[in-house]
Amino acid sequence: MRMAELPAGEEVAALGQGTWHMGENRSSREEEIAALQVGLDLGMTLIDTAEMYAQGESERLIGEAIAGRRDEVFLVTKVLPHHATLEGTVAACEESLRRLGTDRIDLYLLHWRGRVPLEETLSAFDRLTASGRIRHWGVSNFDAGDMEELVALASGTAVQTDQILYNLSRRGCEFDLAPWCHDRGIPVMAYSPVEQGRLLGHPAIRGVAERHDATPAQVALAWTLRDDGVISIPKASKPSHVHENHAALAIRLAEEDLLVLDTAFPPPRAGLPLEML
Repeated sequence: MRMAELPAGEEVAALGQGTWHMGENRSSREEEIAALQVGLDLGMTLIDTAEMYAQGESERLIGEAIAGRRDEVFLVTKVLPHHATLEGTVAACEESLRRLGTDRIDLYLLHWRGRVPLEETLSAFDRLTASGRIRHWGVSNFDAGDMEELVALASGTAVQTDQILYNLSRRGCEFDLAPWCHDRGIPVMAYSPVEQGRLLGHPAIRGVAERHDATPAQVALAWTLRDDGVISIPKASKPSHVHENHAALAIRLAEEDLLVLDTAFPPPRAGLPLEML
């Protein structure tokens, strides 16, 4: 497993497991649990979720999947911005801990920026860290200006990641946000790295996949992992899909491949607002 280093010095799996839309259908629950467990077996030990996902059912599903294996997992979840007051963040964290069946969250993220002042949310993160309920904190869907404002606050430099929408068709962050994070040793965590499957039929990606005897999904994932400083968190609801994602780690894209993909999906030439799904 390739590893990524957080600013705190801890190494985490660079290829993790996302869970957006998991836990929504009870008929697929057992297969989703099995998929997460296969991922752990393969070393994809970073699991990402949020209190919002399936109205808490994603966290409950993960809690069941990691029962008896908690110490293997680097667990990431998120607080909604309208919960992100001092007391609201603490209460939301406690609810997430209950649903996950654990006494600690490894990385707790503000899901996106809302109306609550960042200072107040950071005070809550500090309180949760001091109590041991969270080990690290970070943010999600923060643009470069938001990150500048964040690190200017008293405890803002403790931020460990910015989880953003990043894939071949969503490269706007490469102009300013990603370099800003890279310069400070803050890894970007890429959600929807295959654009929820919408990239997989693109002829450029399919052509590169054929040269590598790989699938388009594996090429799209390998592209997000082409450089250090990115953690990719694809969702896989089936064990076979987890194995497919894991095999992306063996792909090394050549300069020719990157040129083909850059031509089909040009990097940004100017700053663009951060995209979200």
